[in-house]
Amino acid sequence: MTYIARDQWEQHFGDGKGFRQLGERERELLAEHTPAPHGGGRALEVGCGTGGLAVHLARVGYTVDACDFAGSAIARAREEHADVAGVRWMTLDIERDDPAPLHAEGYDLVVMRLMYPFLRERDRVVHGLGERLRDGGALVVITPVAETTPQERRGIALDEDEIGLLCAGWETVQRLDADGLAFLVLRGPSTPTPGPSRRSRPPATP
Repeated sequence: MTYIARDQWEQHFGDGKGFRQLGERERELLAEHTPAPHGGGRALEVGCGTGGLAVHLARVGYTVDACDFAGSAIARAREEHADVAGVRWMTLDIERDDPAPLHAEGYDLVVMRLMYPFLRERDRVVHGLGERLRDGGALVVITPVAETTPQERRGIALDEDEIGLLCAGWETVQRLDADGLAFLVLRGPSTPTPGPSRRSRPPATP
């Protein structure tokens, strides 16, 4: 079974499932490459799940908009992190819903962690998020890579060609390693990649 339909993701989070927890190396790389601006910054996490990364960003100085298209994930995030200030939890499908709830003045940081391979229209989404970055802002994509992912879970990872497409059109690209995950820091104007955006395989069960 593949997790594509919203109701399948609703079931995933409703059953108490989640994803790989935010690791210490990821925290270190975020602190080194995307620290909150002096006086605080604004961040957007797309596909926030149950909210571990959003809470971390809030604790290091960001005001955070955290969105996921699964209402069950957002419900868990609100319950599990009810004592955390500085996070606005939103049920929002970044591919299909009206983006009006997002902050009109843009973001210093946009993060997609362990969710990019599940997008259907990757180029359009990434370009749209790039347009929401403030001057000097960064889009960070944290994702499994094919060479370190078992074949049966290949759908949740990116190969080198897919990473190349993701990074195309940005002024600067930094690729770092976070305990086997690709940690990509993209800055500067993002332009749509010519030609169709393709997925080499359908997404696998998380």
